[in-house]
Amino acid sequence: MKKTKLLKKLLSGSKNISFTDATTCAELFGFRLDRISGSHHILVHPQISELVNLQNVKGKIKPYQLKQLLQLIERYNLQAEDEQ
Repeated sequence: MKKTKLLKKLLSGSKNISFTDATTCAELFGFRLDRISGSHHILVHPQISELVNLQNVKGKIKPYQLKQLLQLIERYNLQAEDEQ
C-alpha cells in the first residue's frame, strides 16, 4: 500500500485497522521492533525515549494503541522515511 494511502486510512479514525498496516506505519516513521513479549510487540525509535506497544488481536490492532502511535508521531514531529 502506498505511504499516503496508508496514512489517510490510519488518520480516518477507523477502528478496523490491521496489525500489519499499523506496524508498517510505525516503520515508515522510523520505529523498529525491539522485542516481543507475549502478544506485545515493543517498538523503539532512535530519537525518542518512549516505547510503542502494539498487539496483534486476530489480525487487528487495538484502537487506543494506534491513537498512542499517532500521538507520538505528532508530538515529536516525526517525518516518514522515503519508500524503498
